[in-house]
Amino acid sequence: MTDVERSVRGDAGAGPEDKAFGLGQAGAGAIHSKDPRAAAVRAVLWLVVGVLAVRQVAVVLRRPPGERLTDLETWTGATGVLHIAGSLYDPGRFTGTPFAGLVLKPLTVSAEQALGVVWTFGSLLLVVLLGYVVVRALPAPVSRSTAFLALPVAITLLMVSLPVRNTLHLGQISILPVLLVLIACFAVRGERLPGVLTGIAAALQPAVLLFAVFFWLTGRRRAALSGGVTFAVCTALAWVVMPRDSWAYWVHHLAGAGLGERPDSLANQSLHGALLRFGLQGPAEIAVFLALAAVVALLGLRRAARYARDGQLLLAVAITGCVAVAVSPTAWQHQLLWVLLAVVGRAGTRASDRLVWPAVVVLVLTLPGKMLLPNVGVLLPLRDNALLVAALGAACAVPFLSRTSPHWRRPVPTDHAKPVPARFARVPLLPFWRRVLSRPNLLLELLLIRVVYSAYAKVRLAATAGRPTAEEHGRQIHSAEQWLHIDIEHWANHAVVGIPWLRDFFDYYYSTFHFIVPLAILGVLYVRRPSDYRWARTTIGFATVLALVGFWLYPLAPPRLMPGLGFIDTVHGVQDLDSPDFGALTAVTNQYAAMPSLHFGWSLWCGVVIVLLARGTWMKVLGLLHPLFTVAAIVATGNHWVLDAVGGAAVVAAGFGLTYALAGPRRLRTGTGTGTGAGTDAAERPDREAGDVAGTPVPEAAGSKA
Repeated sequence: MTDVERSVRGDAGAGPEDKAFGLGQAGAGAIHSKDPRAAAVRAVLWLVVGVLAVRQVAVVLRRPPGERLTDLETWTGATGVLHIAGSLYDPGRFTGTPFAGLVLKPLTVSAEQALGVVWTFGSLLLVVLLGYVVVRALPAPVSRSTAFLALPVAITLLMVSLPVRNTLHLGQISILPVLLVLIACFAVRGERLPGVLTGIAAALQPAVLLFAVFFWLTGRRRAALSGGVTFAVCTALAWVVMPRDSWAYWVHHLAGAGLGERPDSLANQSLHGALLRFGLQGPAEIAVFLALAAVVALLGLRRAARYARDGQLLLAVAITGCVAVAVSPTAWQHQLLWVLLAVVGRAGTRASDRLVWPAVVVLVLTLPGKMLLPNVGVLLPLRDNALLVAALGAACAVPFLSRTSPHWRRPVPTDHAKPVPARFARVPLLPFWRRVLSRPNLLLELLLIRVVYSAYAKVRLAATAGRPTAEEHGRQIHSAEQWLHIDIEHWANHAVVGIPWLRDFFDYYYSTFHFIVPLAILGVLYVRRPSDYRWARTTIGFATVLALVGFWLYPLAPPRLMPGLGFIDTVHGVQDLDSPDFGALTAVTNQYAAMPSLHFGWSLWCGVVIVLLARGTWMKVLGLLHPLFTVAAIVATGNHWVLDAVGGAAVVAAGFGLTYALAGPRRLRTGTGTGTGAGTDAAERPDREAGDVAGTPVPEAAGSKA
């Protein structure tokens, strides 16, 4: 066996720490058995795995027949395509290879209910086994904490990923080819058996045949030949048993390219599907697709071979799988599990950049594109092809580090000052909360803001108890304000309506400044005051989460939607309150999310941050005017009660309070116990941009004392 072959299998010159998975499960457990916090974290992670497994089973099995395991029932049910005498592909409902049909045909004798239960539990077991093999294949050396926690984390990521969820919903077999390839690469020895397993996987999913080329490029010629022969034998066997089906799949449908959904649908995340969505058709599209596929295959397989020789076999397998995703005529969502495996690649020499690639992969593989990117025209191609872009990035573009790089284990530190010890350091899962006085990674921050806002919008839309409850709460608020003698909404609303220029000003202010001002402040803080950016961003995040609780527990009709009170909706136009589906906005937003008012809450947050951080008096004055103008706008336009603004102020105050409780004061004492300046010298803080470039000292923290 050559050195190249040994390196591809991950055991070239490997010592006890350099073999796959480094310390091993037993060693990791022994090391952490006396660490109660590590044991508690691991227990929580395994609890999450259990909850996710139960939820997946419940989601699938609680659906009525016809809505669960839809592909499996279409194939094996009483009227499924595997029962009929004609071709599998005549109804256009079977999308697998003829060999897959041959394998699945015995399942038609099973009881439908029993098959659904067994199939679901079997798929979950495959996910667990897949996670185990992936963890064992992590490139060495593996840190002790990683070895201890990697398995539950890996299984959790697999279960929440879109490919696995889609596979469990449809009843597909797409987990099996991935598992067969990983077993071939990491769990079996020799050359013949790995090739056989890969050939069977390719017979189920033809694009996997690229792994035979990968074996050839990495010196495993017998495995490559064995894989090709096994694929040919399985395909020939299916051709002998089902000649008509094989002809329909391989010739009429060009290896299944015309089966399933329309190839130009968003579900097809291959180069072919993307080109069709961009408007290319006919011979021109085929020529461009073949040319791009050849380039991607050449670049991707060469990169995979290089990383395999470097000892990163799992990354090499992931890259090859991403190439298969891109060059396949069709790559449906349940076939994209290869992209998630690319999360093991290490990209970036700086510590702050090291999490960017894993975060992008996890977010793209777990969240729909609409949550990742806004509905902006220039971003639509990227949003609609996010999975393909991630696959292409892994295959051809992302500069993963070599194990010989000095930054493989020790990335360039990016902290501009020492991290501050967390509060509640003895509580499991909370010690990560540290005041790091550095600029966070921009891409991670943008993804975080976008994902959190999308989740906020979805929860806000779902948080409604119906119109009667909301109107009853509106009457309660109105009565309380009358008792307090602060019911000025009707007077303010009609006074503004009578002054057209003032009405237009408040309408514009209400619709525009709500988002622009907070985003502008966060942007300035990110560039000029990164240490202050962190606590400011955390504060507004806490306030928003608390507001969601209010929307859920207390749906409230704003004045403009209260029948019989005579309010005029100056922003949205006339609402037909006699119609149960009044207003154009009813279908797209929860109009009863009024208490607390985040319009006022966010504006108050802006004012507090500006007053605390701005140097000039005129800027502080503008900061104070913003919440004043906002409260006038929300009341005058009929969109909020006065008490809604009080609720907004309460959640913002709670947001500041939670941030203080977890991270301590914004300006903590230095190590000498006096002053509010930075606790490190300029020599320890080479990047001056971490502090206030205008000259204000960087707030340093000395720990949980304050």
